[in-house]
Amino acid sequence: MARLDFGAFLAPHHPIGEHPMLQFRRDLDLVEQLDKLGYDEFWCGEHHSSGWEMIASPEMFLAAAGERSKRIKLATGVVSLPYHHPFNVAQRMVQLDYMTGGRAIFGSGPGALASDAHTLGVDPMVLRDRQDEAIGIIRRLFKGERVTAKSDWFTMQDAKLQLLPLQEEMPFAVASQISPSGMTLAGKHGIGIISIGSLSNEGLNALPTQWSFAEAAAAKHGTTVDRKNWRVLLSWHIAETREKARAEARDGLMRHHNEYITATLQRPGARPFKSPDDAVDKTAFSPDAAATIGTPDDLVARIKSVLDISGGFGTVVGFVHDWANPESTARSWDMVARYVVPEINGYLAGLRQSRDFVANNRAVFDRSREAVMAKIIENDAAAAALAVTKSSMLSASASNMPDIDKAKAALAAR
Repeated sequence: MARLDFGAFLAPHHPIGEHPMLQFRRDLDLVEQLDKLGYDEFWCGEHHSSGWEMIASPEMFLAAAGERSKRIKLATGVVSLPYHHPFNVAQRMVQLDYMTGGRAIFGSGPGALASDAHTLGVDPMVLRDRQDEAIGIIRRLFKGERVTAKSDWFTMQDAKLQLLPLQEEMPFAVASQISPSGMTLAGKHGIGIISIGSLSNEGLNALPTQWSFAEAAAAKHGTTVDRKNWRVLLSWHIAETREKARAEARDGLMRHHNEYITATLQRPGARPFKSPDDAVDKTAFSPDAAATIGTPDDLVARIKSVLDISGGFGTVVGFVHDWANPESTARSWDMVARYVVPEINGYLAGLRQSRDFVANNRAVFDRSREAVMAKIIENDAAAAALAVTKSSMLSASASNMPDIDKAKAALAAR
């Protein structure tokens, strides 16, 4: 089985009430932690309204994150292309690529919040067409072309980037929810996808159909799409036991859903939870639940299930939230890195096979014990010392240690 990459997606969704400066700093702390733990990608979004999502420039945030990390790839998740001149976006992404040492991933979307489009005076009906148009222009610029283009929302005249990306080919990805537009766009341009709709049960079940949209569009436009470049977003909070995970996540989860999803965004069909336990039960333990609140084993099972449902993808991306306090949240990401990643990617298989071989083939190694015993017996001082040895529970790990009681009996019979 191909190994799965692991990442994190910061929208962000932070409850109103904490000092924004400290929230920014804590988000940067998280990037630093994930880099040290070996996560592969970190995604950061763009929003301009709603109170809960206050990062307006993912490029600025990721440039700061680049200074506090070494290897993790840093992705815009996403730049809302209809809000920006494509040439400016291209230049900012190139600069980010250089400032992070070639670790930038360019993720784009049409804009997730209707309030953002309203603020900027952009008709929601044109968002997806503008994203499509901008991707085509930016890809040409990244190839070093000189572009002249006139649209109803931007103009370029002999535009050419002074610097091309540091990476030979900067990864592109588009956000996809349940509608076919994101997948179709990925197929048209032959680029990657990050499936955000998988945060819901409906989105998870739609994954196979979603991928078919990408493949159909790729066939139509003469491009290719690769499941390795498909990222699937999941929500989780992990602790040593389910009971502990529930206790840590319950209050913050209820607040996030009731205050943001239901009261602020007024998402269709969303209803407030009646209690913190109701929040956990419906989010993670009902038949339609898409999130995982539990142990590392629970998340392993969830990821394997989603891999089966989808037919396979390249990266699982965890949604960053404040369901739990900062300490418990950091511990959750730590446990995923320590126990879920190696289980999913088979890093422990060889260790378990080696252990089982040693445990189940003791007869093969008895001659090593006999060799140790032979050396003890032929040395009078060693044999005398063995005679007063009180316990066979020695602080030695070698598997060729002799059976002390049996050895004493052998000496006594000499």
